[in-house]
Amino acid sequence: MGGIVVKEREFVNRKLHSLLGVIPVGLFLINHLVINNFATRGAEAFNKAAQFMEALPFRYLLEIFFIFLPLLYHAVYGLYIAFTAKNNATQYGFFRNWMFMLQRYTGVIALIFIVWHVWQTRVQAALGTKVNYDMMADILSSTPWFIFYLVGVLASIFHFANGLWSFFISWGITVSPRSQRISTYITMGIFVALAFMSIRTMLAFIDPELAKM
Repeated sequence: MGGIVVKEREFVNRKLHSLLGVIPVGLFLINHLVINNFATRGAEAFNKAAQFMEALPFRYLLEIFFIFLPLLYHAVYGLYIAFTAKNNATQYGFFRNWMFMLQRYTGVIALIFIVWHVWQTRVQAALGTKVNYDMMADILSSTPWFIFYLVGVLASIFHFANGLWSFFISWGITVSPRSQRISTYITMGIFVALAFMSIRTMLAFIDPELAKM
């Protein structure tokens, strides 16, 4: 009886973990990447977009209940999954096994990056630091910081895009092998599109001309 309860609790936790990874955390990721992409239009466009987000009504409540708390749950339970999962990619070598392993690794990398990024921007802004185009340009002009942000952003995007594949299965959207193959193409296409957009954004902070390449 106790084993059944544990399994049911784990089933619910995994479903909730999957859901929160897409809604609202995944949607926030996309929104954040789109807002940042205004940097490709210049400093003024980026600063206006950032100021618009800062001026949203009930911003703190929205951040706490629709971003930070869902992200916290997703991260904590995700770490549990990452450190208890049995990766068998080297044994079997199947594509999905490798994706399973990468999902866990990128989740850990993304969490480290997000914690630091929140500290470097959101927390510093609360302490009085001006978070704008110039601040991000200063950070990304440093090669080590650029690499750190590049790895962190790409890991976050991959974790979201590949997580969509699992989300579709968990919620009964893709059941057949064919639908799952199609889902693989779609989710990897999302990864490539968001990754391309994000790299252009980062380059725009260093040199606007590079983002036009």
